[in-house]
Amino acid sequence: MLAVNYANFRYNMKGYFDRVAEDKETLIVTRKDENMVIMSQSSYDSLMETLHLVSNQANYEHLMTSIRQHKEGKDVVHEKGVHTNVVS
Repeated sequence: MLAVNYANFRYNMKGYFDRVAEDKETLIVTRKDENMVIMSQSSYDSLMETLHLVSNQANYEHLMTSIRQHKEGKDVVHEKGVHTNVVS
């Protein structure tokens, strides 16, 4: 995460935008009142999708079960509506 004051941000806005876009960095622009956060749209979309997935208890539990199964090598393959447990 990068931080820059407002004056420096204005002076080199294109450079900061390029860095945010290319490096998937999050930029904090500090101001006298409230600071601002700048991120790429793809980073924002990913953040919103993650928030959606974990904001519902059932979704969260399903996601955590899937992650645990993956770590244990018990992936589930979905093919044309057929669910097959694959154990490594």
